[in-house]
This record gives sequence, structure tokens and C-alpha cells, in this order.
Amino acid sequence: MLMMKHSLLSLSLLLIVLFYSTTSSAQTPAPAPSSAPTDIIRILKKAGGFTTLIRLLTTTQVATQINAQLLNSNNGLTLFAPNDNAFQSLKPGFLNSLNDQQKNELIQFHELPTFISISNFDTLSNPVRTQAGDDPDRLALNITSSGNQVNMTTGVVNTTVGGSVYSDHQLAIYQVDKVLLPRDFFIPKPPPPAPAPSKPKDSKKKSADGPESSAHNDSAAMSLKHKSGMWVSVVVAAVAVAVFSL
Repeated sequence: MLMMKHSLLSLSLLLIVLFYSTTSSAQTPAPAPSSAPTDIIRILKKAGGFTTLIRLLTTTQVATQINAQLLNSNNGLTLFAPNDNAFQSLKPGFLNSLNDQQKNELIQFHELPTFISISNFDTLSNPVRTQAGDDPDRLALNITSSGNQVNMTTGVVNTTVGGSVYSDHQLAIYQVDKVLLPRDFFIPKPPPPAPAPSKPKDSKKKSADGPESSAHNDSAAMSLKHKSGMWVSVVVAAVAVAVFSL
């Protein structure tokens, strides 16, 4: 009998300990999962088929700019991502013919500085401003939409949005089957303005030594000689008068 009571007491104590342990663990909130910052390269690698775009984003450091903008801005960003087939359809050697500034401009021409969902392209005003700039002649991007079909033209290339690669209500990435080439690469640059004509340094010296100055000097010399002659005549006349008076 005593052993049974002891067993029941031990069981009761065990149940009490288990009850309080379960209650404590239920009241302790689970740690919230940490949200890692957006990494555009990681997203494109996971999607696959964007090797050339990833290389250009890395070498131009535009990927770093995108990640920083997403971290520090509430406007979001939209990227049109040409796949590897799109880059392969370019003229051979085209990418290698671009300097670093042009490569940077090319990638930024595929970026819009705000998040645009697939259903909101009809709210944009043409020409659409890209991260490359807003020159309406050299960097114009026009976008029209009908339902879920989005058409794009740069004046050099016409293409459509092939589908959504990624969207998290801050970053939207859409696949395009052609590289968006700006007209800036194909319009001849205006020639630099001609330098203003320089003034001759010895103009004052030439003016002082010119014919007009020489004539002026000759006239002054003749006037002085004439005056000297008059004074001599006056003196001679005065001496003659004095002599005859004697």
C-alpha cells in the first residue's frame, strides 16, 4: 500500500512538471525568421538562363546599385531581363565593341526606378523613364499593354514581355526575348562646339606702331620745328631793331 502511494505521488509530481514545461514553452514566442536583403544575382541564378546578364550586372556593378536601392528606397524597382538567347542574337562582337560607360548605360536602360506589376503597365506615360536617363530622342523606351501582353519599343528593337521571373511587391523582374538597344548607340554624337577665336596678343603694340601713329609723330615733329623757326625769326628781328636804334 505504501509503495502504491509513493508511486502515485511520483506520477503526480511528474505530471505537474510536464504541465508547467508545456505551458512555459507555449508562452515563449518563437523567434521571427530574419529577412535577408534582396540579392539580384542570387535571384537570376536561381531562375537560370541569364548568364550573360549576370556577368554584365556584375562587371558594371549595377547589381550592387540595385541591391542598395532596394534596401534604402520604398519605390522598388523593375528589371527587364534579356535571357542568354537574346544576347546571342546580337550582332557578333557587339558587346565587346561597347566601352564601360556604354555597358553601364545598356544595363540601366533595362531598369525602371519603380516597382511595376504586370497589370499596371498601362498606367505609364511614354516615353518611359529608365535608369539610363530621360533623353526623349536618344534613350526613349515606349511601353504599351493590352491585358497581360506588354509590348516594348526603343526605336531600334521591338519586343514583348515574356513572363514574370520574380516579384515580391518591391522588385519585379520580367523576361524579354530581345536586348533593349537604345537609339543612343546608333545616332551619331553631335560634334563638340568650335573653340572661340583667340584675340591677338600684340594688337595694342601694332596699333601703337602703325601708320596712323607714325603720321601723328611726324606731324608733331613738324609743328615743333615750325615753332622753333618762328622763335628764331623773332629773336633776329629784335636784335636788328636794337642795332639800328644805336
